[in-house]
Amino acid sequence: MLSPIYFVYSISNMDYTRKKQIIIVGDRVLILPESDRDRSEHGLYLPPSVKEKEKVHSGYVVKVGPGYAVPNPSFIDQESWSTTPKDPVKYIPLQAEEGDYAIFLRDQSIEVEIDVKKYLIVPQTAILMLFRKDILGELNA
Repeated sequence: MLSPIYFVYSISNMDYTRKKQIIIVGDRVLILPESDRDRSEHGLYLPPSVKEKEKVHSGYVVKVGPGYAVPNPSFIDQESWSTTPKDPVKYIPLQAEEGDYAIFLRDQSIEVEIDVKKYLIVPQTAILMLFRKDILGELNA
């Protein structure tokens, strides 16, 4: 299992720091967007309005949600004497994995800021293409 991501926040009024774990829910993916192009091919600076009009963006997958929730067929509500815990929901895992390079639709993403870094929360359905490290290594060979 992959290690969780923790962000340390220092609270100015208190003399301790707390760790908060980020949990992505459902079929969503947390993406660190690739640094935006500030200049055109000819060296001209691009205004922010040009960057916002681009429909397709890319970035690295930082964290992945559990997947699509489906009912667990082996979960029976009436067996209260059963000692083995059964979850009423199972998850179909997502195709995206941590460390993948994703190309996605910008319109369906939600921008969040965590520790002065900008991230995007993107649903699995908005991801158009994924590049994995193994695939990139095979293409270069």
